[in-house]
Amino acid sequence: MSGSSRQLPLAGIKVLELGQLIAGPFATKLLGEFGADVIKIEPPETGDPLRKWRKIEDGTSLWWHVQSRNKRSVTLDLRSAEGQAIVRQLAAEADVIVENFRPGTLAAWGLGWETLSTLNPRLIMVHVSGYGQTGPYRDKPGFGVIGEAMGGLRYLTGQPGEPSVRVGVSIGDSLSALYAVIGTLLALQERQRSGLGQEIDVALYESVFAMMESLIPEYAADGEIRHPSGSALPGITPSNAYRCQNDDFVLIAGNGDSIFKRLMGVIGRDDLARDPALAHNDGRSRQATMIDAAIEAWTRQHPREHILKALDAARVPAGYPYTAADIAQDPHYQAREMLQSLTRPGGKPLTVPGVLPKLSATPGRLGNGGPALGQHTEDVLDELDIDQETRTKLRQAGII
Repeated sequence: MSGSSRQLPLAGIKVLELGQLIAGPFATKLLGEFGADVIKIEPPETGDPLRKWRKIEDGTSLWWHVQSRNKRSVTLDLRSAEGQAIVRQLAAEADVIVENFRPGTLAAWGLGWETLSTLNPRLIMVHVSGYGQTGPYRDKPGFGVIGEAMGGLRYLTGQPGEPSVRVGVSIGDSLSALYAVIGTLLALQERQRSGLGQEIDVALYESVFAMMESLIPEYAADGEIRHPSGSALPGITPSNAYRCQNDDFVLIAGNGDSIFKRLMGVIGRDDLARDPALAHNDGRSRQATMIDAAIEAWTRQHPREHILKALDAARVPAGYPYTAADIAQDPHYQAREMLQSLTRPGGKPLTVPGVLPKLSATPGRLGNGGPALGQHTEDVLDELDIDQETRTKLRQAGII
């Protein structure tokens, strides 16, 4: 999937990224994939800590080349008066600022909303933080895993009676990034009508909480507290993981009424398919243990591939937990262009996830790998007409 800058829907939109690690930078990654000019501000010498997270190759995190593609890296000390002045110059020309510092940090540096919106009334400022810009917890530090816990997800993840486990990726940060992008697009649309920008306040815990379906309505109506359920999905039956003959697992989602009947036919339990008490989900959910046992009695007799073929032939949704190797070898991933190659600085190729969502007329761009630290500092200073003498002083002072 690729597109020239002229074809991309956010071409001409300038985004200033003030932040690090995951939530804010993931949001700007998405904006950059669809044409926005993303200027990423990083601390001199050290850069974004993500450069050193997870697996490192040639001195740089492989994750970095996913998270920071299509961005321009500018080194700038935001704690210095001179660095703050440059940010104000950038903000005066920017359409969007995305920041994920602790609330109040930018204001203390003279870079808060009141200051920057006065310089640029069309500016859209996106705040991503653990607990939001208001409320009694606003000043507490918050990472994605804490947001996942407070949002209700962590308690539900794991086996009943055992310690909760985390999702294997930073899902709280990523969900917050998606809400940040949605807010940005909504604000850009509103700006077309009013000519004015606005603030967007995204909290990690709220982004997770928004995914929790009927958790609160069930508690509000009946005092019911949802508890961990392992691989099952309580109240939606059957939907679970079932052990196969060779100790692999298969995931089966047979919870549609007609799908359930076809599933029962495959496993040789036409008696359950005909049982009027099991015709609909509410009745099946009352008999979930019995139904799951009947399904697993069948799956334990067969290897996983046999089970998947039989269920696919009967149009019953089924699959298995993919590893990275499974994803890399899957023909559907290839056909959908979800595995693409980009070029890292130095010319090395790297396979990375493709661009989402898929637009038919103006698809997003993959671009190159994440930039070297400060790779675009000179270019951006050129755009701001900062003279060479000033740059030399800034460099000598360690500000750029």
